Amino acid sequence: MAAVYEACRDEDIQFYTPVPVPVPYRRADAEKRIGEELPAGWATDKRCTLGAFRRDSGAPVGSYCLFVISPGVYELGYWAVKEQRGRGYSVEAARALCDWGWATLDVDRIERWAMVGNTGSRAVAEKLGYTVEGTLPQLRHRQRWQSRTTGGWAGS
Repeated sequence: MAAVYEACRDEDIQFYTPVPVPVPYRRADAEKRIGEELPAGWATDKRCTLGAFRRDSGAPVGSYCLFVISPGVYELGYWAVKEQRGRGYSVEAARALCDWGWATLDVDRIERWAMVGNTGSRAVAEKLGYTVEGTLPQLRHRQRWQSRTTGGWAGS
């Protein structure tokens, strides 16, 4: 709980995470997320969220999630602890989660959306094999990504 609380106080996570992160982020918010929201997502297979931690130190790396957009279509979401960004941990964690999703869930495609300007998220997505498909300015300047490695999905 403490790791989520500390990480979600970061302004970049608060700004770039599409699921609203309360500002200010309180311990009660972290408790609700871990104690109620995450178990509910797993119980329905609609939001499968994992925490990632460094093997060498146990330090938290981030949160990685596959959530249902429509039947057979999931979105990959993630945030990384500020001190762990740019080290390849998010690529490793997101790839592992996607591999698990393909093997376990009823997945036809996995999409990635990110806000324009979120260069870290874009770098992770590109390393996973995604390409920018287009920009949707009406959606808070979010970018639509297409996966080259998972069969992709049709553009609008």
